[in-house]
Amino acid sequence: MSHMIIDFLADYFQNIENYPVRSQVNPGYLLESLPDHAPMQPESIETILKDVHRNIIPGITHWQSPNFFAHFASSGSTASFIVVMEWLSKLLQLPKSFSFSSDSGGGVLHSTTCEAFVCTLLAAKEKILDQIGRDYAEKLVVYCSDQTHFSFQKSVKIVGINPKNIRHVLTSKSTNFQLSPQSLDEMIKRDVEVGLVPMYLCATVGTTSTTAVDPLGPLTEVASAYNMWVHVDAAYAGSACICPEFRHFLNGIEGASSFSFNAHIWLLTNLACCCLWVKDKYVLTKPLTTNSEYLKNKATDSGHVVDYKDADIITRVKPRSKLWMLLRSYGATDTSMWFVSEFVPIGKKYDYDPEANEFNEKLLESVNATGCAYMTHSVVGGVYFIRFAVGATLTEDRHVAMAWELVKNQATSMLYTPTPKL
Repeated sequence: MSHMIIDFLADYFQNIENYPVRSQVNPGYLLESLPDHAPMQPESIETILKDVHRNIIPGITHWQSPNFFAHFASSGSTASFIVVMEWLSKLLQLPKSFSFSSDSGGGVLHSTTCEAFVCTLLAAKEKILDQIGRDYAEKLVVYCSDQTHFSFQKSVKIVGINPKNIRHVLTSKSTNFQLSPQSLDEMIKRDVEVGLVPMYLCATVGTTSTTAVDPLGPLTEVASAYNMWVHVDAAYAGSACICPEFRHFLNGIEGASSFSFNAHIWLLTNLACCCLWVKDKYVLTKPLTTNSEYLKNKATDSGHVVDYKDADIITRVKPRSKLWMLLRSYGATDTSMWFVSEFVPIGKKYDYDPEANEFNEKLLESVNATGCAYMTHSVVGGVYFIRFAVGATLTEDRHVAMAWELVKNQATSMLYTPTPKL
């Protein structure tokens, strides 16, 4: 495969003036030519390279850079985006309501979860203000747990929600740090009683600190009673839900308004690649739509294609070829794609202990100073613990075992090293 691509790039400029500048086919060609996510064979690549020469890939122009396979999505980007999002939707067994095959659903590739938050928050905000009036903008309230990623709070500020109206539902060890539907309902009721308007709930599948999974079904039931937008943030653990044995963590997703996960976590793609699906793409694109004359084209006006400039913060389509190439290279069943993340709490069970916290902090510094491994930390329920995440293709069991031995050896050394006397 590499030889064919290199030969193609080497010969490209020598004959560039012989190629038609504009695409010679209508939108939809790529969708028909790539029907599934099976591993791509050499003959498939050869066919695509020939198509590039004949310029029958929608979107490509022959004055563009020839790094076709490095930025495949820039050529026929809309079609390739749709293909990839439909593949992933099937792998995750998402409800049809999130698919392009439904009346209004569909997906878009963003760079980060923060972008997905901003776009869905804006969609929810505009939708509810259209219903109740612009005078209520200062009364809108959003909800999450105290384990929700910090980028959510940042995104809320970006879209102009009053920072005082961000509600963090407290979680606890007794419920595995899940967001409690009962606690959420009680908090919403208190806000409604004083004239505030519940707008948006962020539920999480795989929190950053502990991989906690919120109960999606019960949470969406609570939110639906108040006509709220529910976004499910599966940035960290969503990739694992492709595995049938972990799919149950998405049970209840059918009640959500939007869902996103980061393919650059566990799915072998590099930063940054966030996959977002919505039940109503028209609600998502309405507040982001731009209609400058120089952007108008027959394909968009016909409604037969998705104009992704209206589904993202920026107005150009970002290349996401790495995800397309990943799925075409590995297919859907290659087990080498899946990894686990482990967390190593050190200390007296899980009870708050200032001395244990101080020891763990010094232990982490000691481990990282060896240069043999790199670990991070978090603090949950007052407990400082060492966080060890495994998610690289070259990591083997022996590396995990080595890291654990390193932690034990450093801890033992610290515990039995006499404290110098002053």
